[in-house]
Amino acid sequence: MTGRVYKSTGSWYTVKTPLGQTYQCRIKGKFRLQGIKSTNPIAVGDFVDFELDTKSDEETGVINHIHDRHNYIVRKSVNLSKQTHIIASNIDVVFLLVTIDNPPTFTSFIDRFLVTAEAYAIKTVILFNKIDVYDEATLDEVRYLAHVYRTIGYECIGISAQTGKNLEQVKDLMRGKVSMFTGHSGVGKSTLVNAIEPDLDLKTKAISSQHMQGQHTTTFAEMFDLSFDAKIIDTPGIKGFGVVDMEKEEVGDYFPEFFALKQECKFNNCLHVEEPKCAVKEALENDEVAASRYRSYLQILNGEEEHYRTDVWDKE
Repeated sequence: MTGRVYKSTGSWYTVKTPLGQTYQCRIKGKFRLQGIKSTNPIAVGDFVDFELDTKSDEETGVINHIHDRHNYIVRKSVNLSKQTHIIASNIDVVFLLVTIDNPPTFTSFIDRFLVTAEAYAIKTVILFNKIDVYDEATLDEVRYLAHVYRTIGYECIGISAQTGKNLEQVKDLMRGKVSMFTGHSGVGKSTLVNAIEPDLDLKTKAISSQHMQGQHTTTFAEMFDLSFDAKIIDTPGIKGFGVVDMEKEEVGDYFPEFFALKQECKFNNCLHVEEPKCAVKEALENDEVAASRYRSYLQILNGEEEHYRTDVWDKE
């Protein structure tokens, strides 16, 4: 039998067939994918082959094959830095939820996520959530960031999961597609999904006042079928985002504004750091490239961990 993985709890997988039947499946023995050192060999969104377990009293299955993935979102595993964690696979569009405060989403996190999505050719839409509660100064930060990312080519939408502002626009982008919702804990993913499809009734929790971060309510990634011809993958809140397996020479290719200037650099293998006649550095000096983007680029290039800077919003 063939089906799609809708939920993974580490040892069991909920698999749904094209006819709508669901089975709880497990992996038989060791299951490794060639070339991928992952903490989770099977991810939500995967298409798999399985057979019913005749030894079990309950109607469960055993997964024996995973189909080739069209794409996937991957990051470094939190506890095992040499291993990776596949968040979800076979995605048409990712909605990255961003909040300026309560909790803050820093540009280093946004850029790391966008670089990974670019590497796997996954369209990303940036949703600036909670705009109904921001004062004018905070809204200015939203406008500035939206300008930065729109200039690069990313679609940016200001939304409110509480008031429903621009949610119809989001739903239009979701129709006929598999969408993934992601972002830090507390940015309002579950509230947004509930506003889009109230019958799902995903659990939500308040922001932790001590650390200004959301409390984890989604423990595992899970896919849902929606009433308007769409599927979503709801993911656990991501605290940090480690970029995986990129050669230094290719990092700049996943910054679209850098890639567009690459041919103008004097050297074909320019890393945009110390080389002379570098078109990216010239654009940076002329305010044609955002300083925050260049900082993120250097951070990834040097293999540094994600920084939580207090001056990350500056426009210099």
